Amino acid sequence: METEGQFAPPTVAAARDRYESLGSTAQVVVKEVAKAMGLSADEYRERVTGEVVETARDVLFAESLAVTVGSREEFDEWRAGTDHDIEVIGADNVDNVVWHAPDFADEAVAATYQSERDAAVGTLRRQAFGRLYREVV
Repeated sequence: METEGQFAPPTVAAARDRYESLGSTAQVVVKEVAKAMGLSADEYRERVTGEVVETARDVLFAESLAVTVGSREEFDEWRAGTDHDIEVIGADNVDNVVWHAPDFADEAVAATYQSERDAAVGTLRRQAFGRLYREVV
């Protein structure tokens, strides 16, 4: 069992602070991507909306989340000892699971996978953001 990622907010306030702190980074990322795409100043103003920058911020936040990656047995052992209500995405009969359970929440999310670890981690982070963080940040 191992942890991938660096951010595990202990409180809603910590999650909000992190999300807010990523606003300027998201703006810079979007601006640099637009430059790399060769957008003119007019195209930039037309196409780069607040929603585009917010999406970049959402992704930056989600991709930094610390997730636990382990075997089905390790997940089942963790699951037996937690009070979190867990939403599991994926098949029941596979060997590996990735999960995220914020200390401040009563809920957790998990994604199962057989061999595509990176895909499962990415899916889980998006699900965690949508299900556990969107409303609090």
